[in-house]
Amino acid sequence: MDMYQKRKTRQKEKNNRQEETTKRSNINWYPGHMVKTKREIKEKIDLIDVVLEVIDGRIPYSSKNKEVDSLTNNKQKILIMTKIDLCDERETLKWKRYYEKLGYKVVLTDLINNINVKDIFKLTDNVMINLNEKRESKGLKPRKVRALIIGVPNVGKSTLINRLVSKKATKVGNKPGITKSLEWIRVNDKLELLDTPGILWPRLDEGNVAYNLASMTAIKEEVLDVQDIAIYIINRMIDWYPSHLAERYGVTSDDELIDILDKIGKKRGVISGGEVDYDRVYTIVLRDLRDGYLGKVTFDRVEDVI
Repeated sequence: MDMYQKRKTRQKEKNNRQEETTKRSNINWYPGHMVKTKREIKEKIDLIDVVLEVIDGRIPYSSKNKEVDSLTNNKQKILIMTKIDLCDERETLKWKRYYEKLGYKVVLTDLINNINVKDIFKLTDNVMINLNEKRESKGLKPRKVRALIIGVPNVGKSTLINRLVSKKATKVGNKPGITKSLEWIRVNDKLELLDTPGILWPRLDEGNVAYNLASMTAIKEEVLDVQDIAIYIINRMIDWYPSHLAERYGVTSDDELIDILDKIGKKRGVISGGEVDYDRVYTIVLRDLRDGYLGKVTFDRVEDVI
């Protein structure tokens, strides 16, 4: 067996081990600022009229924080599903119906192209009308609606705020942890926002949730191995979107994982010393997914949670 075949065999064995690892995720990533944020939200929640909960439409279950209800005292909520331009429309509509049955007002948004942002204003205006009708009945003057914006890291909270304010009000970046503290932001004479850092729950040990979050940059790459995440993405694409993989990389669902990695490496020209540079292949897969080059995808299924 030549050196290349030996290396390929070792890589195949390693990939198989990593596939097993992805099935047993038990991730503990809970930075100190998240603990502080939860405490501050509880301290300020009585000031809040409505909660704008932001989730990533590509992972509408995995990106929905399980602790929001307990943090917000069951305040009225508007669920904002972002990045619908990158979603599988059929699956996205299933999730919209699912959350509406649970009592949420749901808005599907493409924040880059400013799609459906006006619908958020309509819903908060309704909150304001109801709020001030109650205040008037008590002899109180009308006031602005105070909305809390909450969600896991990197789902688009800062971009949403900038759209609502119509100017650059907060830092925006394609990595978790940009916003570090609570901050009040005036939108107009009807609405004020309380921006919050992205927060997760302490342990990510439910099925594929951690890997879905990592695939969409909701948790830092350092928390999970890049190889693990890339293999997870490839497996999900084989399960649900094999034609996307074929279009992008020229691979098929009949190919073994190691052959898929080889084909991606050769197609993208990541060859070192005549051999595929697998580390660069993993990075390519992650970036292609996040930048939309693997097509419109949704990595959560309603059928798995009902």
